[in-house]
Amino acid sequence: MAGPGPRDASPGLHVDIAGVCNGARYTPSPHHDERPEGEAITLLVIHNISLPPGEFGGPWVDDLFLGRLDPEAHPYFAGIASLRVSSHFLVRRDGELVQYVPCELRAWHAGASLWQGRERCNDFSIGIELEGADDVPFAEPQYDVLASLTRALLERYGPLDIAGHSDIAPGRKTDPGPFFDWPRFRASL
Repeated sequence: MAGPGPRDASPGLHVDIAGVCNGARYTPSPHHDERPEGEAITLLVIHNISLPPGEFGGPWVDDLFLGRLDPEAHPYFAGIASLRVSSHFLVRRDGELVQYVPCELRAWHAGASLWQGRERCNDFSIGIELEGADDVPFAEPQYDVLASLTRALLERYGPLDIAGHSDIAPGRKTDPGPFFDWPRFRASL
């Protein structure tokens, strides 16, 4: 019988007043700044990411969000190693939850974006990356942890709009992609 793993920790997730989740591995990214004064968090953005594209596991997503991605480690990395990007959270395929930026701060995940007439979605959103790709179904543990995390965020911040990266940057972004099961996710909340 397997011992406790990342999936076992998810039901009791809690987000504190600083926006730090108790069940996440906290790995602070330098790629963040303050939200505009008085800006309320009103949006949750779901993304997918894999580095190199279509490959899972390894340190590369951490390295990208921490600003230490080696441009020589893979040919694809040469074009992205200098990016200054981050997300609040990453849910790995095995259900491990990683937090890079406290929710009270602005992570740099949305880029050029628009939601309900408002630009600069980073100002008022929380970004959650799922380790995945547009052409691959997400793993069962990811849905469980994503649901638990989202419930914790709703408890902390109240009602939030929930959108995919493709919804806030149509034509520019396609994630979380056609394999993300929106009805299942919404029903889990």
